[in-house]
Amino acid sequence: MAKDFFSAYPIAKHTFEEADDILERRLSSIVFDGPETTLLETKNSQLGIYVASTAILRTVQNLFPSLTPTACAGLSLGEYTALTASGKLLFVDGVSLVGKRGQYMNDACEQVKGTMAVVVGLDADTVAEIVKDVALPNDLWAANFNCPGQVVISGTVKGIEAGTIAAKAKGAKRVLPLQVYGAFHSGLMKLAEEKLAPHIQNVPLHGSPCQIVMNVTGTAAENPSEIRKNLINQVTNSVRWEQSIRFLISQGTDLFVELGCGKVLSGFNKRIDSNVPCISIEKLDDIAQLETLLKG
Repeated sequence: MAKDFFSAYPIAKHTFEEADDILERRLSSIVFDGPETTLLETKNSQLGIYVASTAILRTVQNLFPSLTPTACAGLSLGEYTALTASGKLLFVDGVSLVGKRGQYMNDACEQVKGTMAVVVGLDADTVAEIVKDVALPNDLWAANFNCPGQVVISGTVKGIEAGTIAAKAKGAKRVLPLQVYGAFHSGLMKLAEEKLAPHIQNVPLHGSPCQIVMNVTGTAAENPSEIRKNLINQVTNSVRWEQSIRFLISQGTDLFVELGCGKVLSGFNKRIDSNVPCISIEKLDDIAQLETLLKG
């Protein structure tokens, strides 16, 4: 995760070192050296992804100072990077907040075991209807509306089994279990939401001209109280990524730049609307592609 940026750009290296200092532990060692089992623990993976994404963000900002976003959005944990990219959340505060989010969600996962699965081939309304019809309100939720034909469900093993059977009966092409630590964006995360809420209420948020488009609503949040409310609710509520991207396109967005680990969001965007270009910055080679695109 961003190890090549760490090695090539002082600003990326400084970002990891800054995070180590804030946390008073060597997160960078876990990110780069593992072991993988330790990195995959929610309390470490969330921090690792946030710091790596910010390291890439800062590198891009340093290399292309004229590239300033008009709006930012991020999927689930990525919403915190988006807030940092928008200038509304300082990195020092983001590290502390994401650290607490990861720890509290880790605790919730260990308290109540859950899982997730992706439903392929059904639209968002159909999956939402399935969750309602299954009528297991404490076991099954619609977690992520990623893109057309891909919706993630979350809940207990019992809930996911029932949802899988119902989705296949409705004509789903596939229902694939996800290798996750718990049932994120579901009611099983209520404990994490309650613990995290006071920290979100107290974190400093700053004004900036950049919009932040949020998971819970799929639209822009205009003031700090709205941002805080959405961040809190995001822990147990659905991520409306497809709706967020459609909102951004309706506002005139002409280029999406994905920053961080993987190219998943770029893939989602192509299925949402392939007419708006999207570039993913994950490796050093991607920098040259961005430079070429901007020159064009």
